[in-house]
Amino acid sequence: MAEVIRVLIVDDDALVRTGLTLMLKGAPDLEVVGAVADGAEVPGAVRSWAPDVVLMDIRMAGLDGITATQSLRRLRNPPEVIVLTTFDADDHVFRALRAGASGFLLKETPPAGIVDAIRRVVLGEPVLSPSVTRRLIAHLEPAAETARAAEGRQLLARLSEREREVARGVAQGKTNAEIAADLHMSVGTVKGYLSRVLTKAGLDNRVQLALLVHDA
Repeated sequence: MAEVIRVLIVDDDALVRTGLTLMLKGAPDLEVVGAVADGAEVPGAVRSWAPDVVLMDIRMAGLDGITATQSLRRLRNPPEVIVLTTFDADDHVFRALRAGASGFLLKETPPAGIVDAIRRVVLGEPVLSPSVTRRLIAHLEPAAETARAAEGRQLLARLSEREREVARGVAQGKTNAEIAADLHMSVGTVKGYLSRVLTKAGLDNRVQLALLVHDA
């Protein structure tokens, strides 16, 4: 992890942008390098400021956060994206995660929780709190007959037994260390398996993998 984590804020509410900027300044290892109000500005802002993490609102007056997140995945070495959402009023969070976001936060998340989430995604950990994960799973559409369910089953069939075990651990929300302990292997070995699984699946991160395995 870099000594200072560079953060870009994307939100069309000026009050939210200002509040997040002031709040993150209190963390010595975080630096807000920029803030923009429209998803259309995100690729250019990322090229100019090279953030490590983007805090991305979903609903904006201009280009929405889902489309902006998708555009970032086409960049070389894209930053991690944490989606900001009110959730109850926003039914697009799954699309955002599948677009490549590393996780999501409710906008009422305490400042310490936002700071911790930024640090975690830089370390490769998804930001999916247990309480919100349960609510997300409750809102999942029945997947048994969907194309994504078939895609998930096809992926699992292509994996070795160890790769499947790692993929299931990721889907259960476990960290690499927890998976390593369960499977009696090193964290480095788990990372190797995870990298191969993501390559076989054509996915960007473990959040997308977890959703695909759930669909299966």
